[in-house]
Amino acid sequence: MNAHDSERIKGMLEELGLGEAASQEEADVIVFNTCTIREKPDTKFAAHIGQAIARKRTQPETVIAVGGCYAEAQRERLFELYPDVDVAFGPGTIPHLGEWIGAGGEAPRSRFGVAEERAFAGRLPMHRERSFQAWVQISMGCNSVCSYCIVPSVRGREVSRRPGEILAEVDGLARAGVREVTLLGQNVNSYGRDVGSDFAELLRACDAVDGIERIRFTSPHPKDFRAPVIAAMAECAAVCEHAHLPLQSGSTRILKLMRRTYSRERYLKLVAELRAGIPDLALTTDMIVGFPGETEADFRETIEVVEEVGYDGAFTFVYSPRRGTEAAEMPEQVPEEVKRDRIERLVEVVQRVAAARNGERVGRVEEVLVEGPSRTDPSLHRGRTRRNTTVNFSGPANPGELVDVLIDRATSTTLRGSQAVLACAS
Repeated sequence: MNAHDSERIKGMLEELGLGEAASQEEADVIVFNTCTIREKPDTKFAAHIGQAIARKRTQPETVIAVGGCYAEAQRERLFELYPDVDVAFGPGTIPHLGEWIGAGGEAPRSRFGVAEERAFAGRLPMHRERSFQAWVQISMGCNSVCSYCIVPSVRGREVSRRPGEILAEVDGLARAGVREVTLLGQNVNSYGRDVGSDFAELLRACDAVDGIERIRFTSPHPKDFRAPVIAAMAECAAVCEHAHLPLQSGSTRILKLMRRTYSRERYLKLVAELRAGIPDLALTTDMIVGFPGETEADFRETIEVVEEVGYDGAFTFVYSPRRGTEAAEMPEQVPEEVKRDRIERLVEVVQRVAAARNGERVGRVEEVLVEGPSRTDPSLHRGRTRRNTTVNFSGPANPGELVDVLIDRATSTTLRGSQAVLACAS
């Protein structure tokens, strides 16, 4: 979602006559789009804004804007912490940023930008990093009450975009040459309840748009992943065989403390239903270790689920207390050294399981959407399979093309192809 918002911020400012600077040192306007779901982004932001403030003090005309979830979470004290910031804005007020930074020639206003109502950034012009891929915002906000999560308080209650507006955007993207869209929301599969639609209907409607060859979505919540969505994934040709299904913990006791509203057993039942409906499905997940009260037995249950599900990949996190959340005030906070030990053990298991899963792809031909040169070897191309696995491969290919790649090697995170055969040109 932050990547999508950043593309919209760039597009809006370019439409107002500003061009993207080659470096921060050359910028007249410096915009930070922040995250605050964990402590690490806050720390990184503090370092980056320190550099921007040092520059502003030698070049006072520089405008500094701070947006995103950190800005919303700190709105009462942001200017006290960073008095050199000109304007701050939350995720729901991005469309007003041009006005607030003085893009019309007016002086910037040193205040927190407040609009009468939240507006979808998806309605703004965009500056896409790749011409053939696009993010599409379908909702904003979240109605869940996970005890560790700050997102509902910084992005607000869930609001869905109207399906006609989404489909008009997807159709326009297809006509502009986009081949792959990713539908975005804090909880995509609860989409539509406030506008008389649902996520399965939206998937089918997007699948019918001519020119869109791949549809992805993130992130779904296990509690709302129901049979109609599984059926749409199985039956829609463009919907990719991949689901990111956050687990967070394999312990039902910890899941209850997290207020995730599903048990270990319910989660595993959903996995079985997904795999039955979509046999070649890739599953990735999010997991937190060291949640308050987590015992060694609870942690072992998480390891057991990783082994049983067989994830193709996972984002693993050490629990980070967020001010204003229920979990931050819970007793039995887990010591840092215990968290670190557990995350190392979890990562080891995740990588072993993912390596085995990727190893099963060796000898197969995978359809790959070419994204650009390999990050580790510029002589190779890089792309992703429908199952969302990164592939590095040799052979004739250009960004935006779909090619068939014969897989001959695998690691826990990537596949390697020994040859590429062009399937269709853009």
